[in-house]
Amino acid sequence: MRVRKWEALTISFARRAILGTATAAVATGPVHRGRAQGRPVIRIGVVNDQSGPYRDVTGPTVIACTWQAIQEFAAGGFDVEVLTADHQNKPDLGTAIVRQWIDRDGVDFIQDGASSAVALAISSICKERNKIFIPTGTATSDLTGKACTPNTIH
Repeated sequence: MRVRKWEALTISFARRAILGTATAAVATGPVHRGRAQGRPVIRIGVVNDQSGPYRDVTGPTVIACTWQAIQEFAAGGFDVEVLTADHQNKPDLGTAIVRQWIDRDGVDFIQDGASSAVALAISSICKERNKIFIPTGTATSDLTGKACTPNTIH
């Protein structure tokens, strides 16, 4: 992985910067390695509302931004896979998707969440399973208040 050296850093809280930072953070963390001499793989799970009221705010745009961040920040030393799913603003569906991704598919971190109820449910699962959760589209202050966990970056 190639490291770039910056002379000046401008901090911007745009979605693009958040996604890029998340990708870089995961790249430096634990990586799944194959049995053979295969390249390490980082799996990112983007679960959001792709068909309901939050579709225009997050939905397909977050997926496109995730791919753009991967292209800009991921170097040739590892592969990145992105899994996407529509939680339809249902916390039970969102948690089922996240559990399957973590347990069966080996997802390293979860992103988005969109609805506050879904994000709170996903946050508790990520705390249980010690995975990173980055809710980029939620507005609830509970994620940084009473439901704050060391695994959630809000």
